[in-house]
This record gives sequence, structure tokens and C-alpha cells, in this order.
Amino acid sequence: MTEPDPLVEQWLEYLLLDRNRSPRTIIVYRSTMRAVDHPSTATREELEAWWLTTRGMSPATRASKLSTFRSFYTWCRKWEHRLDDPTIRIDAPDVGKGAPHPLTKDEVATLLAHSSPEVRRAVALCAFAGLRVSEAAALDWSTIDRDTQRITVRGGKGNKDRSIALPPRLLDELGMVRRKGNVIRPEGKPYTPNALAMAINKTMKDLGIENTSHGLRGRYATMALTSVNLLSVARALGHSSTDVTSRYAATSDSDLDLIGEAVTRGL
Repeated sequence: MTEPDPLVEQWLEYLLLDRNRSPRTIIVYRSTMRAVDHPSTATREELEAWWLTTRGMSPATRASKLSTFRSFYTWCRKWEHRLDDPTIRIDAPDVGKGAPHPLTKDEVATLLAHSSPEVRRAVALCAFAGLRVSEAAALDWSTIDRDTQRITVRGGKGNKDRSIALPPRLLDELGMVRRKGNVIRPEGKPYTPNALAMAINKTMKDLGIENTSHGLRGRYATMALTSVNLLSVARALGHSSTDVTSRYAATSDSDLDLIGEAVTRGL
């Protein structure tokens, strides 16, 4: 691993303090940037040589890494640390927007029935409240109001707070735990987002469910869009744009059934 580049560290500090990027994101960016020796002074040839080493990675991974470098060089140009972009001759890979893969009703039921208490609470929060795994891992009982039936998600993506409905079924799934401190792990140190995602994914794999923790949030989005408008669902999910939410609308079974009825009516 190369020595830290002071200018890269300055950029990462800017992202953390001024742009409210999460500590986890900063860790990922730092790891990506260290693949090149001194990015602040690297030449086009050096960046292109690095790019060749990523050929065995998936298009999505390659695109993410290239985006990280380009973000750094955009910042460099803005603050006149350097005036060029050494990635300019690199073509980003085509990353298709595959349809989301939400869990089915039966898969959610299987997970709830056969998970450990901690994973069960996480599954319920993601499937019934649409929380990101990172949000579920950090959730504290002080943000849950049983009287108003609301959950307040503090410092979500983009460091934005939002309010989510607390359905009775979700409260039942959370169980009669201590009702103070961390919701997922009321005793001991809370899960990190990565550790919680791994625990959920391992449980899915053990149960023969071919999906990931994100499929739980996809289930929430898809079901919500069967009865609530796009903007409201986007707000509940904490999406900055309805464009992201609309991907889940395309997978709504009820909408597909209505379309099927409409196009065959009278035939």
C-alpha cells in the first residue's frame, strides 16, 4: 500500500466535514485512491496503467472506482491544485440499471421465522420501515415514538433526518427488548453497517434465499408504491430524487396486473 497523499487526505477531510459524507464512504474512497501512487501528481499514463489493472472487476465496481478518482480531480481543479484531469482519456464502463430485486412475501416471512433475534429486528426494520442497513444498525430506541407511531431516522444519507411510520407489526417484531439504547443490539457494542449486512446476507444464504439485505428495502419500496404516490415514498426512503424511487415502481406487481388487465380488456 502506498503512503498517504496529503492532498488526497485534505480532499477526504473536505468530504467528511463539508459535504457530510459518511465515515464508511471515506474509508472506501481512501482505499480506492491508494491504488495509485500519489494521485495528486499522477500522470495520465499512470492512471491509464492503473485502469488496466481493474479489467477483472465488474463494470459497476470499475465505474465506482473511476468516479472516485474523477471526483478528486474535479475538486483539485476547483481549488487550483492542478488544472488537468489525468483520467480524461479513460472511458467509463457501461453499467446497466438492472431492475431491483425485492424479496417476496414468503421470503420475508421465512427470514423472520428463522433468524436470530438481532437479525430478525434488522430484517423487520428494513422490510417494514424501509431503513438502510446502516440506519438500522445505528437506530436508537430514543428515536422511536410509540404514541405517535413514528420513527425518526437521524443523520441518514446526506446527513438528513426523516420520519417514518411505525406500524404495529414492526413494533411487535422489535419485541420486548430493553427499549433503550441500540434497537438491534440492546446489549453490547452496536453492529457496524458492514457487519449487520453480512449477518443478514449469511442468514439469507443459509435459508436458500438468493438476495441481499438491500432486497428488504426494495420490498418496502415496491409495496409502498402500490398505494402511495411516488414523492411520498421517495421521502420515506430518504431518496434525494424520485428517479431512484421510480425504479421500484417499475417492479410493482399490482401495477403490472393493472396494465395486463387494461391491454387485454375487451379481447
